[in-house]
Amino acid sequence: MSDRPQTWHYGLVARWWAEFNVDGPEIDYFQRFVEQGQPALDLACGTGRLLIPYLRAGLDVDGCDVSPDMLAHCRERGVREGVSPTLYAQALHELDLPRRYRTIFICGGFGLGGNRDDDVDALRRIYEHLEPGGVLVLDNEVPYAAEPQWKYWTREGRALLPRDWPDDGTRQTTADGSELALRSRMVELDPLAQRVTMGMRAELWRDGVLEQHEEQLLRMTLYFKDELVLLLERTGFAEVSVRGGYDGGEPTPDHEFLVFVARK
Repeated sequence: MSDRPQTWHYGLVARWWAEFNVDGPEIDYFQRFVEQGQPALDLACGTGRLLIPYLRAGLDVDGCDVSPDMLAHCRERGVREGVSPTLYAQALHELDLPRRYRTIFICGGFGLGGNRDDDVDALRRIYEHLEPGGVLVLDNEVPYAAEPQWKYWTREGRALLPRDWPDDGTRQTTADGSELALRSRMVELDPLAQRVTMGMRAELWRDGVLEQHEEQLLRMTLYFKDELVLLLERTGFAEVSVRGGYDGGEPTPDHEFLVFVARK
């Protein structure tokens, strides 16, 4: 049996996502796929960055995430914006929903928390949850996108891990006037498994006083382009195409994100 997903999307980190991670080019990009095929499922929906705008636009979309904390913030945002999302708290590799979909999309969530076997199981379950002819759309950050992290793939670089926490985190003011700060560091990198472990320290400040702090770990399995194409084909998907970034063009080595579109 697979171990439970190891992510940092809980507590103060979930609150940060809800307060500050609310926009981005992915929203309009993925919406075009949803408009072409409903009902749709937003996997790793988090606090509803994509899901809530889609519901406000009248689209038929459900949401699923491994973190109940993220889903709680998603529900709260839905209440504020006049929509009632249908949400499920499940890991991708344990997906078991009562509905089938024309479109399933994953924005920034594939490869997080588990391991390679979990990811294969996730693709199989996604395939089962698609209607015939349905489409899976997922984005993936290429492993070499973050230049400061690339050096840790070497033996000499791995000897420097785990890194120390940075002195200062990114601090932003929340809706109630308190401040949230995040600090992240690399803890471990296994180039053979293409797996990285990151640490996140979240801090809640009020009137200059630290009231609360939490530390979480996130495991990520890293994928190169052709590797992910082969996984999709192995799962049974057909017509797998790869696009560069969120402009729909051909992928190039300079794209930090690739989008994979696969049909059942």
